[in-house]
Amino acid sequence: MRITQEQLAIQPKQVIDLLEIISIEGQQYMARLSLGDDQFLLSDKKGVTRLFPSAWTLQDTLASFAIRETQVVHPSAYHEMIGMEPANIEPLRISVQKQWTQRQKT
Repeated sequence: MRITQEQLAIQPKQVIDLLEIISIEGQQYMARLSLGDDQFLLSDKKGVTRLFPSAWTLQDTLASFAIRETQVVHPSAYHEMIGMEPANIEPLRISVQKQWTQRQKT
């Protein structure tokens, strides 16, 4: 599914559970947002995925939203090399921000 920054802003008290900053060959970045059980790609008003020149630019764009965790995700290109057997390789995930909640004493 897709969501625009404007649609995200009008949702009351919306918390982004996970912001995945997905690297596209290390030159552009896109945002995948986990909101509850749903995942959304950050898109423009025409439904086109928004691309950012850096992970920092993407984070700055979403700085006004409450984000519990942010990960930079680098998909592996090794399984695409010529002559190699296809493989299911998990992407490299780098946690760059996480909000820790403290348990309240009862």
